[in-house]
Amino acid sequence: MLARIPQTRALHWLGRQLFNRNDPAAFFDPLLETLNPMLVQGQTLARVEQVIQETSDTRTFTLKPAARWAGFQAGQHVNICVEIDGVQRTRTFSLSSSPELWAKQGLVTLTIKRLPGGLVTNWLHDNLSEGQVLGLGEAFGDFLLPEPPQPVLFIAGGSGITPVLSHLETMAAQDFRAPVTLLYFVRTQQDIIAAERLHALESRYSALTLRIIATDESDKPRYLKSQDLSTVPGLKARQVYLCGPKGLMDLANKQLHEHGIRKKDIHSTFFSTAAPALNADLANQVLGGKVQFGKSNLEASSEGDASLLEIAEASGLSPRHGCRMGICHQCSCRKTSGTVINRLTGKASGPGEESVQLCISIPHGPVTIEI
Repeated sequence: MLARIPQTRALHWLGRQLFNRNDPAAFFDPLLETLNPMLVQGQTLARVEQVIQETSDTRTFTLKPAARWAGFQAGQHVNICVEIDGVQRTRTFSLSSSPELWAKQGLVTLTIKRLPGGLVTNWLHDNLSEGQVLGLGEAFGDFLLPEPPQPVLFIAGGSGITPVLSHLETMAAQDFRAPVTLLYFVRTQQDIIAAERLHALESRYSALTLRIIATDESDKPRYLKSQDLSTVPGLKARQVYLCGPKGLMDLANKQLHEHGIRKKDIHSTFFSTAAPALNADLANQVLGGKVQFGKSNLEASSEGDASLLEIAEASGLSPRHGCRMGICHQCSCRKTSGTVINRLTGKASGPGEESVQLCISIPHGPVTIEI
């Protein structure tokens, strides 16, 4: 008796025989793209339905993904792909809507801040408008709400509010009864992202206590204080979620530890890459060295001011990558020799073979990478 060939293998075989490719459906993508881009099979696309100006430098893009997109959990990220000057660019952003919006209306939102010098964020702000489409990857990440429900404290800064919006909308929709407190740090009242949504949540969701703290509206900068944590009822029973600039997150971790909060009860996600200068541990490291790209037979010199991903790109290579901030692991690559420093933690790798993330790894002496 002949064994039944699995459907996926059969489709791959058919594709190779007819079109010399594993995904035969994508053979028709050029035609489908002219008729309806949302029918393209080679990647999942999403159409821009609405653009909302949140602040002077932040916009929310409401997207309608193709129906085959798998959905997400509150607090997760997605990779988006856009073509800029003929080059496909991929970046990672947190979803700012609740899964309920996707389930009921087939919509999701991305709330994106324009970054000075940012290639993709600036392009999105300047060029992405209603009716256009972009590539949308599947959701990933473990910055998820506690199960079963427990009291929660959110500490967010600036555009770090993005995944927290998804959390809060989800909690309100699910009637999450445990106490929820948000400490949201912004430079000025004009920099509050999604202000209407936050105040609407505060009015309809009785479990939520909202505190918005402006840091730059007085002569002396206003940072997170121990007193801010002391005013949170039942602090030690809370699951704590941090998202914002690294300085805020470091300060929050320090003060939470002083208040007796256990490390396992603190959950963090980064929305931007920490520069080496922000990490005190890196100050004592001698960085830089020769980088050998084994498969490409190329060599580059590093002064310790760039990541392996940046060094590879400057050498004319195009390694796979996604978020460029140590979240998605798409740039993970085999290091065969040498030591690298993690620019987020300041910790050194081992000297032998291991997988490293190119976007957050800085050479610490000679390094060989399999690219």
